[in-house]
Amino acid sequence: MDYNFLFDPSILADLDYSSWKSSFRPGVSPHTPGHGLKVRPLCATDYDKGFLGVLAQLTKVGTVTREQFMARFNAMKDDKSYYVCVIEDLNKREVIGAATLVIEQKFIHSCGMRARVEDVVVNDTYRGKQLGKILTVVLIMLSKHLGCYKISLECSDQKLPFYQQVGFKQDGTNYMVQRWET
Repeated sequence: MDYNFLFDPSILADLDYSSWKSSFRPGVSPHTPGHGLKVRPLCATDYDKGFLGVLAQLTKVGTVTREQFMARFNAMKDDKSYYVCVIEDLNKREVIGAATLVIEQKFIHSCGMRARVEDVVVNDTYRGKQLGKILTVVLIMLSKHLGCYKISLECSDQKLPFYQQVGFKQDGTNYMVQRWET
């Protein structure tokens, strides 16, 4: 089968987790997330594997046609600033988790790059298996691999302990937003 990945999967295979300080349950790691599970880049065929349904467990997705999905997928692929990682249950051929790393090009920090974590979600029937932690660690290590000078995210107070366990800290900045619903 010819896979159309959002980014080169070898990048994930080459990530070095030896410097990672936090631990996982025995037998669980980003390279081995569980029996029949695989961490990989988003693929064009994930439209049919429940990717949008998983995102809908996080927030409002709306109606997204295959054509809209492919147009956005191709735009993100061409942009080369989006790294959407998924966990697939290979036995069910279903996406059961997802997380996005967005890279911002900067003039500051010697024209450095900043990373942002977005849309971390695991299907409710798979929660409690450290899959969200795995996805987040993959994004952290990916941002280091890509040469980013920092990684950040926004989350609710309820999610603070989850992200603190993988090294995120509150830095005293305020998060503000203007939102326009469509």
